[in-house]
Amino acid sequence: MRDGKRAANAPWIRTRLRTAPGAAVALAVLVLVTAFLAAAFPRAVDAYETKGLRHDIRLADAGRSAVEVSRPQPGLELPREQREAGVRTPELKRIGGALGKALPEPLRADMSSVAYGLRTMKPVLATEPWLPRPDTVPPQLSYTAQTGLKEHARLVKGAWPTTPDAVTSGSRAVRGAVTEETAAALNMKVGSTLRLPTAVGGPLTVTITGILAPRDPGGSYWSADPLVRTPSLIPDPASPFPQNYWTGTVLLAEDAGPALLATATEPSLFWRFPPDPSALTGPDGTRLTAVVNSLESGPGLLKVRGTAGDTAEVLTGLGHIVQANARMRDAISPVIAVAALGIGSVAAVVLVMTGALIAARRKAELALMRSRGGSLRGIGGRLLAETAVTVVPASALGLLLAVLAVGEGRWWPAALAAAGVGLLVCVALPLRTTLQHIRPTLHGAREDMVSARPSRRRTVAELTLLVLAVGAVTALRRRGTSGGGTDLLVSGAPVLVALIAALVLVRLYPLPLRLAARPMARLRGAIGFLSLARAGRSSAGGALPLLALLLALATAAFGGSVIAGIGDARDDAALAAVGADARVGGKSERATLPDELVSTVRDLDGVRNAAPLRIEFGVTMPETAAGGGGAGSGPDGSGTDTGPGADTGGGDAAGARATTMVGVDPASYTRLARTTGLPDFPSGLLKATGPSAPLPKGAKSVPERVLPVIASPAVAARLGKEQHAVDTLSGNFRVQVVGTVERVASLASTNFLIVNSASLEERAPTTLLLTGAPDPGKLRAAADGNGEEFVVQLRSEERARYVNTPMQAGAERIYLAAVAAGAGYALLAVLLSLLQTAPERKTLLARLRTMGLTTGQGRRLLAFEATPQALLAAGGGLLTGWATIVLLSPGIDLVPLALAGVAGSDTSPVTLRADLRSLALPAAGVVALAAAVAGVQAWWASRRGSITELRAGDSR
Repeated sequence: MRDGKRAANAPWIRTRLRTAPGAAVALAVLVLVTAFLAAAFPRAVDAYETKGLRHDIRLADAGRSAVEVSRPQPGLELPREQREAGVRTPELKRIGGALGKALPEPLRADMSSVAYGLRTMKPVLATEPWLPRPDTVPPQLSYTAQTGLKEHARLVKGAWPTTPDAVTSGSRAVRGAVTEETAAALNMKVGSTLRLPTAVGGPLTVTITGILAPRDPGGSYWSADPLVRTPSLIPDPASPFPQNYWTGTVLLAEDAGPALLATATEPSLFWRFPPDPSALTGPDGTRLTAVVNSLESGPGLLKVRGTAGDTAEVLTGLGHIVQANARMRDAISPVIAVAALGIGSVAAVVLVMTGALIAARRKAELALMRSRGGSLRGIGGRLLAETAVTVVPASALGLLLAVLAVGEGRWWPAALAAAGVGLLVCVALPLRTTLQHIRPTLHGAREDMVSARPSRRRTVAELTLLVLAVGAVTALRRRGTSGGGTDLLVSGAPVLVALIAALVLVRLYPLPLRLAARPMARLRGAIGFLSLARAGRSSAGGALPLLALLLALATAAFGGSVIAGIGDARDDAALAAVGADARVGGKSERATLPDELVSTVRDLDGVRNAAPLRIEFGVTMPETAAGGGGAGSGPDGSGTDTGPGADTGGGDAAGARATTMVGVDPASYTRLARTTGLPDFPSGLLKATGPSAPLPKGAKSVPERVLPVIASPAVAARLGKEQHAVDTLSGNFRVQVVGTVERVASLASTNFLIVNSASLEERAPTTLLLTGAPDPGKLRAAADGNGEEFVVQLRSEERARYVNTPMQAGAERIYLAAVAAGAGYALLAVLLSLLQTAPERKTLLARLRTMGLTTGQGRRLLAFEATPQALLAAGGGLLTGWATIVLLSPGIDLVPLALAGVAGSDTSPVTLRADLRSLALPAAGVVALAAAVAGVQAWWASRRGSITELRAGDSR
């Protein structure tokens, strides 16, 4: 009795877990992976935003990022002793320490690089005869006495500048030092003396006692004011002629500041605080901008003046750096939101599908409990407790793994995401299961998609979703995502489009089944008819698996197309910058390439084609407006226009006054254009015949010669079809437009003329464009072997310039994860949908084997049964993904992800394009997995006997 009573009171949860441990483990693994992805996403976003903010601050010029507090020298109305005390090191350190501690959060200073002292704001004309004078103009020097010199420099020659005696404003001799670069440029050495005029008495003599080398030349101490480290040769703005003079800085001893008070150099006190970004996080960007604004002109400035003096000012470019980072973040966030909502929706549907599978497997068990008096509340409570025991630890473990995998990021968004996954599963499974038993159901009722008719509520819900999807797509096409900010409705447009497609396909699915079943019924074999009949005997809730597949495939296609679009944009930008796979040119615009160099480079291994170009900038066009004919009209009135239309290159007729002339070899340039994807080049229009025939060597071009030219639309619109005289360094002649092209290799300008270089008086090329894969070392060796310096540019090296910033790299990794997760959830949805009907298929095979069905026929039956649904999902997913990309591409600009942050890169909009591999591979994987699962099920069923499957009393 005791044992029986114990058995009767066995805990429900323990019993259930022992009865079906495999299902519990599978559910826990699915929840673990989903919770991990859900928790990792916000932490990954925080991580790349944090790294991006720190990266931008660290790489910014020290003069921009540092926060500098400055004020003029103490007033002349103060006693001399008080003025001198105000610029001595103890007082500067006291104020500097107070300012550093008073910096508001989240701004923190790198105290190891803090510098403060006294500097001259007005450069002093140095008249010493031994100083260099490039254009007979003497150098102008600045002087600074700042702290930390010994910590940030090492002594190369001489001795450190010191102050043996107390320096006052009456002192007329101090010691100083210069860096190695300053000493080399200005002919300074240990023992050199410089003189500064003073207001009263003799000049102040500065003796150079040491030559220094910076320990960290790129650090804030030396880079905030570059003249402290490196002198500069600058033009004289007051001279009517181009004259240059040297300017640099002399570093005085730390306590030598009072001596500068007697000079007319407008000395100024400064405290420079380089920011320490190591503790900043991505969400701190908004607060940091507000703090900087407050320090520059707000309450923060009042606090600074309370410490440093009423005339103190705060100067920094840190706010502009943070704002630029925020603009990139706001541009990237809407694109990331599309991937996040897509994968989140797929994961939610797959979790609901898992609950549906578990509910289907336990339908008979719960129906029995319901028939014996079990209440819905009691059954639901037990299911909730049973699910929570498995799901809650799995969600917590997923959160823990996400925290460990993504080290930087806020914890509470990740905790909310993981808790949301656990809550969805804990609520969906009991709710889905108990709702099926509100009313008793007759056993054996058909649940056929062919005969099921959607209810009015379902029709209204589908129409509502259709309206939402159309509104979201319309808003995204009109507004785009490049304006910044995240709109959940707009970002969820791909999800809504996939949802509508799933509902439409489910409605249309019975029609091809009916049409295909009729001819199959007339055939002698039963396999085709049975497979179509079985394909229609799915649950009426078959929209759920199809919805998961379409969402997953559409999201994977969207993410894959984003990744492919980023790569294509960078490839196109690199090609536009170089013009071909490699480029050889001179260091100056007018430098020409010798024939020996062209011949040597053309013969290098890996060079498929070499196109010499003679590029001449600044060619002045006549002011005569175009008359009559179109831009592409030739002499006979029938021109050739190789561009897609009129002036779309960014130029216009009014702006085509200054033009670039490009002399090409028509044959080699045509091959180059064909290889690099440029518009078709009509080389036949530039034949060097008749008036444009090549000139004999040494002959001069006459202004009456008429050369046919192919122009950009803007230049063609200006010149029209008339002949116009132009004066160039390559000769004087007349030009007549015979065709237009939108672009020319290696030029970003939209105002250009293309002529046959053989018709020019000066034909030596200035640029050589190469296609192929030449060895970079051999190419540079050939360019350097002519005794002159030539510049070699490689497309691969230019492409490498587009290295991802942390923010771009993080966003790209998220999209890669979205592609992988989308494909994984799509395959899981196929597996779950097939597992849901696996018992029925095994029973069917067992019954048919008793009627003579062979093993091969059973495998074909299951494969044919799974094929319609797999093809429907794959084809629908492919079309849905393609339609989503086509609909949303006008509103997606990939420039922030692809090209932002690279100086000189093309920043024209980069639209989203469908990537064939991203569309086809996941769809093919769905079909392949469905066939594989069907084959495995048939093989496994053939290994078990019919008696095992067909038990007495089994109603399946």
